[in-house]
Amino acid sequence: MQPKHLHTLTGAVAMMGLIVLASPAFASSGGGGLPWESPLQQIQQSITGPVAGFIALAAVAIAGGMLIFGGELNDFARRLCYIALVGGVLLGATQIVGLFGATGATIGTVEPLPQTQAIVQSAISPRAGEGSRG
Repeated sequence: MQPKHLHTLTGAVAMMGLIVLASPAFASSGGGGLPWESPLQQIQQSITGPVAGFIALAAVAIAGGMLIFGGELNDFARRLCYIALVGGVLLGATQIVGLFGATGATIGTVEPLPQTQAIVQSAISPRAGEGSRG
């Protein structure tokens, strides 16, 4: 062989070796979620959980204190409505977001095609004929 062809052949063999060694890495399962998913999930659990209930309770108590110690009834009623609205939104934020269809990634339904069902049933069902024992 000529040195030029030998060099090209060596390069091609080296590239094929790298491709063969790299293929298991392409089939691996990643490493989990993105780095900001865990803190965002903790914030969501904190906002929609007991913290939101405590905030709503504290807001009602503060509005009641304002009524006792000299607030106007119209101002108190407006604040109470805001508190009820915000408390309800905080406690039901997950359900509200789910109501609008943002529950997560949905790629499609998992329903086999009729042709696939027929193929699977024919492969599973016992057959009479040559080679069958029964």
